[in-house]
Amino acid sequence: MTAFQRRDRAWREQHESEQLAAAATHAAKSRGRALPEDPDPYRTQFERDRDRIVHSKAFRRLKHKTQVFMNPDDDHFVTRMTHALQVTQIGRAMAAGLGLNETLTEAICLGHDIGHSPFGHTGEDALTPYVDGEWLHSSQGVRIVTVLEPMNLTWEVLDGIRAHSWKIDPPPSTPEGDICRFADRVAYIPHDVTDALRAGVIRTDDLPGQAWPILGPDMPSWIGTMIEAVIDESNRTGHVAMTPGVLDVMTEVRTFMFERVYLRPEDKAERDHVIRIIRDLVEHYINEPGDIPDSYRVDDAPVVTQSIDYVAGMTDRFALRAHDELIG
Repeated sequence: MTAFQRRDRAWREQHESEQLAAAATHAAKSRGRALPEDPDPYRTQFERDRDRIVHSKAFRRLKHKTQVFMNPDDDHFVTRMTHALQVTQIGRAMAAGLGLNETLTEAICLGHDIGHSPFGHTGEDALTPYVDGEWLHSSQGVRIVTVLEPMNLTWEVLDGIRAHSWKIDPPPSTPEGDICRFADRVAYIPHDVTDALRAGVIRTDDLPGQAWPILGPDMPSWIGTMIEAVIDESNRTGHVAMTPGVLDVMTEVRTFMFERVYLRPEDKAERDHVIRIIRDLVEHYINEPGDIPDSYRVDDAPVVTQSIDYVAGMTDRFALRAHDELIG
């Protein structure tokens, strides 16, 4: 008898079938990939997807993309990469507490923001005039992993990336995708509050009055309270949900953050400046498509799409440097 136990793909799939809750998504029953692949000897379908996302160039670029504060100098402000890791940890905690597929949840959470433009949601506003409807980082995320840096992900992971934002309809098709939606908010609200406090944009006593009594005395307590609220309410109702009282307070804090931090009037000039940078770059590459690197250009796409693909993939600092060099 050895000190180890071989746990190959077959063992892991059998473990899922025996241990996961009835609502969970099983890797062995995935809808599959656009291009069929031979199974991995050790990893399940969703484990392969997770690994492909983590090792991708698009994921690496998240370390220099803004969460809230644009191109910050302070090393402790949240970036898209640290946010993705936080969402993943929270998502796995919820999935484990509900008997859902932790690996599928992990893959969706790691990839959920992979399509974000530079400068946070302001970048989305800047790119919207160039497309029909609204430019969405969720749709761009799907485009990245299927076209620009094709990873041949499973249908379930693609669906979770597509619908991780609450504004997207139809919603995710798996409970693990629903978990990512909640994990996203549970991650960004406390950390954005922390960043806003650090930046001096708000003070502790500015926050809604019920935040501290309901969510807890500090940010780790907030996260724990919201995770437990999802686990408890989901177990009670049979679908992924959050306890109404905690949900109400979370929504109130989120509304406060939009008013006082995300869209505060004092930052309008900075937001306008960032929008101008992104649109200047898009216009430049539309007029000079030869300046788009071959490695990031889909030749059969319209030139506007080629330009958007390249600019949307930039980090904050790369966009600033490109603008300085090309436009000044």
